[in-house]
Amino acid sequence: MFGKIKNKIDNLYVIKNYRNIRCYIKPYKIRALLAIFITLPVGMMDAIIAMALKPYMDVVMIEKNLSASSYIPILIILFSLLQSAFNYSSTYLNAWVGVKISGSLKYDLFKRLMRYEARFFDKNTSGNILQRFNSDVDTACAGLLNNMKLFSTRFFSSLSLISVLLVNSWKLAIVALIVLVGALYPLTSIRKRIGSILVQTVFSGAAIITHYSEAFSGNRVVMSYNLYDHLLRKFSKALNEVFTFSMKMVQRTGILSPLMHFIISIGIAAIIWLGSYLIVHSNLTPGGFVSFITALLLLYQPIKSIGNDYNAMQISLMAMERVFDLMKATPAIGDASSAKHLKCIQNGISYENVCFEYEQNKPILQDINLQVKIGETVALVGNSGGGKSTLMNLLPRFYDVTAGSIRIDDTDVRDIAIDSLRDKIAVVFQDNFLFSGTIRENILVGKEDASADDLKRAIKSSYLDEFVTSLERGIDTEIGERGVLLSGGQKQRVAIARAFLKNAPIVILDEATSALDNKSEAIVQEAIENLMKDRTVFIVAHRLSTVRNADKIVVINHGKIHEIGTHEELIAKKDSEYASLYNTQFD
Repeated sequence: MFGKIKNKIDNLYVIKNYRNIRCYIKPYKIRALLAIFITLPVGMMDAIIAMALKPYMDVVMIEKNLSASSYIPILIILFSLLQSAFNYSSTYLNAWVGVKISGSLKYDLFKRLMRYEARFFDKNTSGNILQRFNSDVDTACAGLLNNMKLFSTRFFSSLSLISVLLVNSWKLAIVALIVLVGALYPLTSIRKRIGSILVQTVFSGAAIITHYSEAFSGNRVVMSYNLYDHLLRKFSKALNEVFTFSMKMVQRTGILSPLMHFIISIGIAAIIWLGSYLIVHSNLTPGGFVSFITALLLLYQPIKSIGNDYNAMQISLMAMERVFDLMKATPAIGDASSAKHLKCIQNGISYENVCFEYEQNKPILQDINLQVKIGETVALVGNSGGGKSTLMNLLPRFYDVTAGSIRIDDTDVRDIAIDSLRDKIAVVFQDNFLFSGTIRENILVGKEDASADDLKRAIKSSYLDEFVTSLERGIDTEIGERGVLLSGGQKQRVAIARAFLKNAPIVILDEATSALDNKSEAIVQEAIENLMKDRTVFIVAHRLSTVRNADKIVVINHGKIHEIGTHEELIAKKDSEYASLYNTQFD
């Protein structure tokens, strides 16, 4: 009983998914409906061909009358030609609608992906994201629409062929339909059979994509450490997992088609035995029997392989469920219902009893209290893993505080519209991400509609002008994926140039020079000093030589603020952690 209830719930969920996708079909509904309606004549023409065999057999083969032999073969050829034309048209329209719907879904999912919080990307691999946001859409749309065409064609074909069976002999038709129901019954358990295995197969497939992504992004690490065998072992293990889950899928579904084939064979044998009896007792003409058998074979033939098709349909439906689970999911960090627009910053920024943890009961920051006036430069220093970068990640709401609040002019950042908040903050990271394209395109990330003069000033202020003029194509030079054709210092200066162009009142410099050599650091440091002018600046640094002139130095260790002051104040302070760090570096 419970199993039947569950099946009904599953069926309702399928209907719900169709309702979800209906809004994506709506713009193309005319073509979609036309693609389905075209399957009506495609399916019905099988019955016409089967029906034509009755007069042919009775008139030509039994009565030896050649009058039907001239036009029936021609009609069969014409109907087959029309059927082929309709079939092609249906396939083309289905593909057109499918690609359009897939594109619309991917666009909306990509739009949502851009709004997910940093924690989402921390927990998911690139393979998982590509699988869920891209591959699942292809599986859902292509598989579903192709199978919809297949099933609608077979549905109309089955109705017309069953009509032929009933016209020729209702007695034989009853036997044929009983066998048909018996053959289709195993399909009712397929969803239950493949549910858990399919989820595992998806995750194992995503792991394969992750390995490709890591091999591409980390190719220099692979080469420098001779990691070929190591990565091959990991890849081989992932392939073995895919093989294992694929075989489990075959074990659970592969029996369906052979079982249906066996049941149908029993049905055909029973029809031949009963049909022979009816012919002998003059209850059925030989032509009617041939027409019946032809219609029966045309009806049964697709049923033999429908297990595989239905399996593919269920996989498509499950992929659709995962797609719409993503569509319905709400990012953990978003705008409050009454979010305010941040026009300008008049007073400053305050951290009030801020606590944060990535995992529950594992605190990273504890009771952070910090006041920053507008126009101040604040340096955050301390041992690695102390929470400096995390503290800065909370200001633009890459993450939200676990407790306490961060305020800008007495307004909690959670009450400010995210886009408005981030428009006021420019971030220069240690390893800045550059997009594939040109230097110009990467700088214009800061402000797409910047004027030529603004762009020129940004390039000059970031000390990028000399490098750009040395290039044959100047700022229109392609830099490769992730900026691989640029040096570390050049990447940093491009990032600083786009921060200049953004012209945000708050600047966060997160270890912006720590990965550079001394010469590159000196140039980038000059560019940073230009960027810091007339702005509120947060500097996260390990090299204490870069923070001596900060208005306020904050020492953070083990998630807590240990001391605050200027360079001179902290150096002079007895038992100062900052003084200890400073002396250690310069000794």
